[in-house]
Order: sequence, then C-alpha cells, then structure tokens
Amino acid sequence: MNALDDTDRRILNRMQDDLPICARPFAAVAAELGIEEVELIARLARMKADGLITRFGPFYDAEAMGGAFCLCAMAVPEDRFEAVAAQVNAHPEVAHNYARDHALNMWFVLATEDPAGIASVADCIEAETGLRVLRFPKLREFFIGFRVAA
Repeated sequence: MNALDDTDRRILNRMQDDLPICARPFAAVAAELGIEEVELIARLARMKADGLITRFGPFYDAEAMGGAFCLCAMAVPEDRFEAVAAQVNAHPEVAHNYARDHALNMWFVLATEDPAGIASVADCIEAETGLRVLRFPKLREFFIGFRVAA
C-alpha cells in the first residue's frame, strides 16, 4: 500500500468541497491543483485500489428524493469483524461503515430508494451475518459540514 504524498492530500482535501458542475469537473479541479486531469483521475483510482479511500462520489439527499437514511449498529465478535464488515460493505446501500470501541462496535448508515428499503437491507444483513442490526432512524436533521482532513 502506498502512503499519501502532499499531492494526494491536496486532492483529498479539495475533492470534499464543491465539485464543479461542468463538462469536465476533474479537469477543472486538476487545474486548480496545478496537475493534469489524467494524473488526478489516476491518483484517485490508485488511492481507491490501495484502500486509502473507499469510494468517491456525490452525496445525495435520499430523503429529498423520496428515499430514506438510517443509522445502524451491530455487536460484532472481534474475530469476525473484518469478515462482517466486508459483508455489510458489499451492499450498495451502505453509505459508510466505521468501528467503535463499544459493545456496539460496528456502525453504518443505510441509504435506500424508499423507507421500506431500510428494513429489507437490514434484514438481509442480519440473515447474511447471523447478527442483529439495530436501527436508529433519524428524528431531526442536523447539517454539520463533515470533512476529514487528509
């Protein structure tokens, strides 16, 4: 696995904000960063292949489009954590997944096309893993402007 260099860090920090709406957004961002479009795309592909990033894409407001979000948690035996994470992450509805130092040690967000999809995907994960998926539906929306500095 390759480590992040300064250019990778600049790319990751820049790509978290306001991707230009234009015919070639990667070219526009690359120009801002002083690199070529092909280098930007190649670096993103390498970081994904190396597991430094898990996905690159837009964040959609599923609820505004009739869909649903739900925070979920599981108590996963430590010796199964990586295998269960792979099973959970194989579902395209999983927006992100992270470990916690707690009895409920795996937390993830489901984003589905409609509210019924939450139960369907969570039930599927339970059947695949043999573990209970606790569901914490959103009661109020808070925008926190989450960013991760690279």
